[in-house]
Amino acid sequence: MALLRKKSQTIDNKKPGLFTRLRERLSKSRSALADGLSGVFQAGRKIDATLVEELEELLLMADAGIEATERILADLRKQSDIKGATDASGLYDPLKQAMLDIIAPRAQPLQIPEHPARPFVILTVGVNGVGKTTTIGKLAHQLTQQGHSVMIAAGDTFRAAAIEQLQHWGERVGVRVVAQQHGADAAAVAHDAIQAASAQNCDVVIVDSAGRQHTHHDLMEELKKIKRVIGKLDETAPHEVLMVLDAGTGQNALSQLRHFNEAVGVTGLTLTKLDGTAKGGILFAIAMTTEIPIRFIGVGEGVEDLRRFDAAEFVDAIVG
Repeated sequence: MALLRKKSQTIDNKKPGLFTRLRERLSKSRSALADGLSGVFQAGRKIDATLVEELEELLLMADAGIEATERILADLRKQSDIKGATDASGLYDPLKQAMLDIIAPRAQPLQIPEHPARPFVILTVGVNGVGKTTTIGKLAHQLTQQGHSVMIAAGDTFRAAAIEQLQHWGERVGVRVVAQQHGADAAAVAHDAIQAASAQNCDVVIVDSAGRQHTHHDLMEELKKIKRVIGKLDETAPHEVLMVLDAGTGQNALSQLRHFNEAVGVTGLTLTKLDGTAKGGILFAIAMTTEIPIRFIGVGEGVEDLRRFDAAEFVDAIVG
């Protein structure tokens, strides 16, 4: 299978030793899945109905979801039939390939034009507590390291601490943060930031938005308003609607994604807190239920711990 290659203006994270670091960050997910697989795929064990049931349970417990689990098992049955496999230990590579076949098409990195004619606007959305504000700070750092000029709009005016947190990130990574007082109109903040970025020939504007539950109608309407205001300044914007999901919420993430996508049209995903969950399988469930690209994964609190999603690297890291 052809893997996505690095492009000059793709937000990338290929550095020596990063695979080892990723394995360390995903230790909970890896140990839960890898330990379970070592029991199921014991050398000398026959491939039978009991083995399939154990593998099915393991995948479901890892939050892979019913659809992804059924597809993985179907692919393994085909492989074992074709190759005449009888020893369970021989299923490791077919399992990894079956997983890769599901998520590789969703591994599409965020690409910023090298010299955008106008600010490239990224609207970030998500429910409370998923790590959205922190993700924005890390993304701003990656973009500046790549040579882009970046501005942040502190659109989470509902929570005063969010404004302060973004201002701290702005100082830390050297980007300007456009903010108003607590309780200000979030759409107005986005408007001012984009106009300021245009005047200063800034490449990218990252717009924060208040964390909101996907079932809260009024707040979702406010989010639609932010998008409309951005579109009035540039009919092609926002160029990316980046949704941040907490990998630890499991199948509830699918419900969140569905509601936000219906409201504002999500174009990219970031899965955070993968370092804190033993259930990394949610990426497979997401990949089976939507064609929305997975841009990044968050694997820690450090500024470098927002990682471009690499499907093969991820599978290797959690399966072992």
